[in-house]
Amino acid sequence: MPSAIEVRKVPIHSVADASELAKLIDDGVMEAGRVIAIIGKTEGNGGVNDYTRIISDRAFREVLVEKGADPDAVKQIPIVWSGGTDGVISPHATIFATTDAEPSEESRLTVGFAMSEVLLPEDIGRVAMVTKVADAVKEAMAKAGITDVADVHYVQTKTPLLTVHTIRDAKSRGKTVWTEHTHESMDLSNGCTALGIAVALGEIEMPTDEDVMKDRSLYSAVASCSSGVELDQAQIVVVGNATGVGGRYRVGHSVMKDALDADGIWDAIRSAGLDLPERPHTSDLDGKLVNVFLKCEVSQDGQVRGRRNAMLDDSDVHWHRQIKSAVGGVTAAVTGDPAVFVSVSAAHPGPDGGGPVAAIVDLG
Repeated sequence: MPSAIEVRKVPIHSVADASELAKLIDDGVMEAGRVIAIIGKTEGNGGVNDYTRIISDRAFREVLVEKGADPDAVKQIPIVWSGGTDGVISPHATIFATTDAEPSEESRLTVGFAMSEVLLPEDIGRVAMVTKVADAVKEAMAKAGITDVADVHYVQTKTPLLTVHTIRDAKSRGKTVWTEHTHESMDLSNGCTALGIAVALGEIEMPTDEDVMKDRSLYSAVASCSSGVELDQAQIVVVGNATGVGGRYRVGHSVMKDALDADGIWDAIRSAGLDLPERPHTSDLDGKLVNVFLKCEVSQDGQVRGRRNAMLDDSDVHWHRQIKSAVGGVTAAVTGDPAVFVSVSAAHPGPDGGGPVAAIVDLG
C-alpha cells in the first residue's frame, strides 16, 4: 500500500527562488528525502524558449539535495513546471511528499509516478506517442495503488516538444514529423498526450493518427499536459484517491465547459469532498482548498457564449497568453487566491473551449 501524502502550496518569490520549500523542510512539515513530486507555475513566456522552467527546476532540486535528499534520487523526482503567469496568476509550487499516517478506510489522496519509453520526434502527434503514454499512465496508477479508473482525478504530464534540433534528427534518419513549427508542437505534444491518458483510463478508444488535433470530441476529463525542451520521455504523475493510505487530503475533478464556467471549478471542489452551498462564495472554502489545477484552450469557433472574440486573429499577443490570463482571473475569483495552476494548450484535455479542473482539499 502506498504511503499517505502531505501536500502544500508555496509561493515563488523570484525566478530562482525555492526558499519556501526549504522552510517547509526546516519546519518539519515534510522531509527532503520524501518529496515525490512538484507541480508549479513559473513566470516566463510559456513558450518553447521559456527557460524559467529550467531555472526553477534547478533551484528546487538543489534545495532538496542541500536538505539531505539523495542526489541520484532527486534527479528522478517528477517536477513539472508550466511557464507563464499571465494576468493575476502568481508563481507558485505545489509539493507532494510521503508521510506517516494511520491507515484509513476513508478515501484519501494517493500519487503515483512513471516515465514512458523514449518519445522520438517522429512519435509526437501520432499513435506511437498515444500508446507509450497510455502504458506509462497504467504503470503510475499501479504505483499509486489505484485499481479503479474512476479513482483517478488528475494526471499531470510533461512531454517533449519538437525543436529545430529534434526535427533535424528525425530527417537525418529518414523520418517525418507531424509539424515543423516548434510552437505548434507544444499544442500537439499536449494534445496527443491527453489522448494517451484518455485511452489508458477508458475514456476513449484508441484514436487514429488522423484524429490527433482534428477530432476535438476526443478528450480526457482529467488530463493536464505540459511540454518542454527539457526531456525526451513522458513524465507522468497520477493523482487520485484510495482507501487504506490514510492522510488528510482528497482530490476531485470536473470540467469547465468554457472559459467562464466558474461552476465547473466549484464542482471540482465539491468532488474532492468539501460540502458547499448551492451558490458558494470564496469564504465557504474556509482555508481547506490546497490548490486547483486547470487546463484551458481557446474555442475553435472564436466565441465564448455566443460572443465573438479576437484571440485567434491577434498577431500581437498569442492566444495562449490571452486565454490563460482570462481563465486565471475566473479561477482566482473563485478561490480568492491568485496562486492557481492554470495551464494553456488543451486541444484534447477537456472539451473544445473548456478544460479539466482538479482540486485538492484538506479534510483535516
